Amino acid sequence: MENDIEKYSDNSILSEKFNLLKNVIFTIITITLFLIGIVLYGMILNLRDVPLSESIIKSGLGNLENVNLVIDKKLFTLYLYSDTTLIKKYRVSFGKNLRDKKKLLNDGATPVGVYSICEIIPNHKYHKFFRLNYPNESDATDALRNGQITQNEFKLLMDNLQNGKCPTHRTSLGGYIGIHGIGRFNFFLKNLPFVFNWTNGSIALNDEHIDEIFSVISKGTKVVIK
Repeated sequence: MENDIEKYSDNSILSEKFNLLKNVIFTIITITLFLIGIVLYGMILNLRDVPLSESIIKSGLGNLENVNLVIDKKLFTLYLYSDTTLIKKYRVSFGKNLRDKKKLLNDGATPVGVYSICEIIPNHKYHKFFRLNYPNESDATDALRNGQITQNEFKLLMDNLQNGKCPTHRTSLGGYIGIHGIGRFNFFLKNLPFVFNWTNGSIALNDEHIDEIFSVISKGTKVVIK
């Protein structure tokens, strides 16, 4: 009698373990198929992308002049202009803190204002990096007025900006903000059919798009973030 009870108990435990394992495998398969479906849908959407070279031809311009970038945080879009002519739109991601304008180091927010590219790094962990002159004069002035930085820090930032250098990032305002690619996870993130804000405050595009922009911008290119 006791042996029968023990056998029943053992069989019951084995059955529970089997059902648990079956549920875990089913969950893993379901999640995997879901992620594959998302990526495939994103790939289909990306097939509609028109190369920059074709966009330039469609604009009727032979050469791009006075290239400037306008970035809209609400629309998750970067607009590439030749003077006042719109050439192409790109989908972009921002910092994890989308609600605020960048004011502090490590606040995860993207700055808002008029900036310019102060450094171009063609080989970067995020593929390519176009560093912006954040904090600019307006950012530094507001910070000094609010007591966030000292007079000496303000003077250092102004000296950097007036000499065409990238401003130091060693103040409470932070820095080293720019436009960059994705890098290692490019294939997955570029094929997401939705925007995933993952940066520390910079603006991110897929590697193919950052390559296109790299081909037409230069140090000093104007960048408006709104």
